Amino acid sequence: MVKQKRVEISDPRAIRALAHPARQRIIDELFSGRVLTATECAELAGLTPSATSYHLRALERWGIVERAEATGDGRERPWRALGTGLMITSQSDTAGRTASHAMMRSNVDHLMQQFAELPADDPWEELSSFNRTRLWLSFEEATELHARMTALVDEYRKDRTASEHPDGTRSVSTLVAFVPTGKPPEQS
Repeated sequence: MVKQKRVEISDPRAIRALAHPARQRIIDELFSGRVLTATECAELAGLTPSATSYHLRALERWGIVERAEATGDGRERPWRALGTGLMITSQSDTAGRTASHAMMRSNVDHLMQQFAELPADDPWEELSSFNRTRLWLSFEEATELHARMTALVDEYRKDRTASEHPDGTRSVSTLVAFVPTGKPPEQS
């Protein structure tokens, strides 16, 4: 099966399925291009293989992951992501918004943990940054900025994965957030 570039999730029930911290950890690894068995995912998530299998099947039901081709003796089939990125496209109801917020919180917490775990003597430490900016933009400008930032990240993704990337490259976590604040202008 050819992978989509980005898996888009809009169903509030699917968004809720993503909100579980163990599922977030599994999704992070699978969407980095790794192909893992339920046992390997269990080690990452700190769960039993049977509990992890339950979570993987739930993610499969929502079109987020799928079983990969069996390898070796075929006793345990690995799992892979259905795309190279995951995007939440709807927060239309209260349950969807709550689940989406839980997922965002989990992602921010994981990123903060990565900041904390980066050794001070790491030669790449100087690249570590967190930039928070408040901009005053029209709807059209915000739409353009969002599209340009997404395109820029995609340009650097270059179809590189955890298993296929050039020598000398390293995994770098990014988090781009757009949050309109205050009241919308009258003409919106």
